[in-house]
Amino acid sequence: MINRMIGGTALAACLTGSFPALAAPNCAPRDIVVSRLADTYGETRHSIGLGANNAVVEVFASDASGSWTITVTSPTGVTCLVASGMAFETLAEALPAQGSDA
Repeated sequence: MINRMIGGTALAACLTGSFPALAAPNCAPRDIVVSRLADTYGETRHSIGLGANNAVVEVFASDASGSWTITVTSPTGVTCLVASGMAFETLAEALPAQGSDA
């Protein structure tokens, strides 16, 4: 079963961009992780970005329960859970005016 707690190995991998294949219990092939997040927690992808060393960072969340999970996927397709929690909200904040100290 995928462990939803922050893993030291996954966090270190996220920060260094190094992902030993399935080295941590909270890492698995991406399709398995995405399926488990959807089936178990009702989470779908809400955002995506490119991190260090071409790692893909994604935020999955459930609008119904408010649960959320941040994953990092290496170029080899191994996905690691790096954080999770509750009370997810979608925000659309405007940027402060140029020259503003905000």
